[in-house]
Amino acid sequence: MPAEAPTILATSGGYALNPEGRRRLDLAPLVHYAVELSGVTGRRPRICHLGTAGGDQRSFAAELDEAARAAGFDLSHLHLFSMPNVEDVEGHLLAQDAVWVGGGSVANLLAVWRVHGLDEIFPRVWNAGVVLAGVSAGSICWHLGGTTDSFGPELRAVTNGLALLPYGNGVHYDSEARRRPLVHRLVAAGVLPLTYCTDDGVGLVYRGTELVEAVTERPGAAAYVVRRNEQGGAAEERIEPRRLSPR
Repeated sequence: MPAEAPTILATSGGYALNPEGRRRLDLAPLVHYAVELSGVTGRRPRICHLGTAGGDQRSFAAELDEAARAAGFDLSHLHLFSMPNVEDVEGHLLAQDAVWVGGGSVANLLAVWRVHGLDEIFPRVWNAGVVLAGVSAGSICWHLGGTTDSFGPELRAVTNGLALLPYGNGVHYDSEARRRPLVHRLVAAGVLPLTYCTDDGVGLVYRGTELVEAVTERPGAAAYVVRRNEQGGAAEERIEPRRLSPR
């Protein structure tokens, strides 16, 4: 069942430690909200996870399988290492209700996706109504670019995102101290355009290319928009998110 309009949920969250210890991870409210945005009813939701940014780690994929079973989701994985694990990549993605892209190296993710034509496939999947979502690298990738440690310990700009969204994106805004000042410098210098940022646990919901709301699974966390001002600097505005219900 496609979403009512092309939809992206770009986040700095989505996973939680399982409190009972029966498995390591649970899918946190942001992942559940990605499914809700798809509008699926009457059957188990279908989600495809892409772990490209982390090198398609099979051990992490297995942990997500356990979390998805507990949540009542049918989870598949699109692995690209060492070759695509499905014959028809586009057909597989179009059959999903939502796509969830994990964190890691956004620079490597973008390079590998382009090798396999995902830069051309994802716009069609998005326009077909499959919800595109993800965390960290899986948030930046949908935008024009953002800040990344893909190249080394010092954060740098990445500016070759898929650009489904014509904005910059800042992730882990409250937990990594160097992120905020770099976003401000890049926006002031014109390296990044208007840029939306998320504290850990916060997600940005876009319908088409319009930001329609910010949501959070963590109290006190927020989203932000950073603009270049008339003096050639950067101005930041806080966006209060709506709290998602615990799962």
